[in-house]
Amino acid sequence: MFENILIYFVVIPLVMLGLLALCRDIKQIRAVAVVGSLGLIALSVYLLVDYLGLRAAGNEAPMLYTGSWVWFEPLNIHLAVGVDGISIAMLLLSSIIVFAGSFASWEIKQPKEFFLWLILLSTGVFGFFISIDMFTMFMFYEVALIPMYLLIGVWGSGRKNYSAMKLTLMLMGGSAFLMLGLIGIYYHSAPEGGQLTWNLLEIVDNASIPHGWQSFLFPMTFVGFGVLGAMFPFHTWSPDGHASAPTAVSMLHAGVLMKLGGYGCFRVAIYTMPQAAHELSWIFLILTGISVVYGAFCACVKTDLKYINAYSSVSHCGLVLFAILMLNETAMTGAIMQMLSHGLMTALFFALIGMIYGRTHTREITEMGGMMQIMPYLSVCYVIAGMASLGLPGLSGFVAEMTIFVGSFKAGMADYLAGAGSLRLVFTLIACCSIVITAVYILRVVGKLLFGPVHDDHHRQLTDASWWERLSTATLIVCVAGIGCFPNFFNTLINFTFKPAIFSVLGMN
Repeated sequence: MFENILIYFVVIPLVMLGLLALCRDIKQIRAVAVVGSLGLIALSVYLLVDYLGLRAAGNEAPMLYTGSWVWFEPLNIHLAVGVDGISIAMLLLSSIIVFAGSFASWEIKQPKEFFLWLILLSTGVFGFFISIDMFTMFMFYEVALIPMYLLIGVWGSGRKNYSAMKLTLMLMGGSAFLMLGLIGIYYHSAPEGGQLTWNLLEIVDNASIPHGWQSFLFPMTFVGFGVLGAMFPFHTWSPDGHASAPTAVSMLHAGVLMKLGGYGCFRVAIYTMPQAAHELSWIFLILTGISVVYGAFCACVKTDLKYINAYSSVSHCGLVLFAILMLNETAMTGAIMQMLSHGLMTALFFALIGMIYGRTHTREITEMGGMMQIMPYLSVCYVIAGMASLGLPGLSGFVAEMTIFVGSFKAGMADYLAGAGSLRLVFTLIACCSIVITAVYILRVVGKLLFGPVHDDHHRQLTDASWWERLSTATLIVCVAGIGCFPNFFNTLINFTFKPAIFSVLGMN
């Protein structure tokens, strides 16, 4: 088992948990968190380089580094692992945010217990992205969700108990739909008389799910994952959860955990049930289109920094699901790039909001002003995050959103010219309006928060970022700029996934 490199994405966090349990003081706890997260980054980078080398050498297998070990034979449950370009991108994103979140939580209270739960959450995330067995994937999915309740309920602020309970109940409700959907896929995973399987690759190869069952199971699976992706109208847990969560939890929550929803919709719902995806995508296209515009409008009227960024996340994550449902190469490539872009820039946003709140003890933009002259480093970082969010060229947001809108317009025009209706085209034009709305709330916040007069004289005594805060934010900014300046690298990584395996399954163009 340990000969497979992917297993170490779970082994390293588990070792970190064991070492944290033995730690006696804050320095040891910090050392374990930083060294462990650096190890995960190094492992992700090595995997990325080796993966690109294998693809360049002509290896066109749908998944690489595959391995399978029997876990529960009566139900044919395996610890089955494997990755493609999308999985590797998500692993790299997760490791970077865990690293940045460790420094953002440098002075957290009860650090030992906090990092234990945070690393357990990250264990679920890494396990989810490397799994190709649906049962194992669901297990890691639940492992990632359960720690959120305690992390918000114990270390959160504001209405933390309400937010933690609301988040848990809504996500568990989504998990119930998802579980039923996965069980249904399992019981139709093999031809008549064949052995049932949870393995995604085997299910796709068998192509055995009847059309009628696909139409029943696809909505359940998509909704199950869509709840975590903050799809309208199941999004209400997300803003409250973000507003009450501690900084590192908000970073991991928005930066990585919500990406499990988009990844699951793509990897499980669409990949295993392509016929239903083509026929029923219009229903979820309407819901995700509403998410894109509704989230942006809500951000415009909020005055709490965390709520503004939380509703911005609803909009941007809605854009991910919206693009996936277009079912063409360009839009889906943009969706994956948007997952990376949003994960990094929203983690940067929440890190900066936590740092500002730790100094001013308020998140209301009406009570702050003139922060640029008081905290120039944090203010400049906030401007960079804002420009990435509204799609400034040279940063990740521009590349991701333009790719999505070009692909969506292409799909919409294809439908229109073929006489198949104009729904995709209309909703693409509606979704494009989110660019303008995003600019409105980003520029509004930047103007009120960073410029103008200082509203509280006590704020003049505040200090700028410490070294660990600079390291955390600089790491994320470099990554945001890296995607914006070198998009072809990530486009190549993603296209290795789409060609030829997924093309043949989805019939994408």
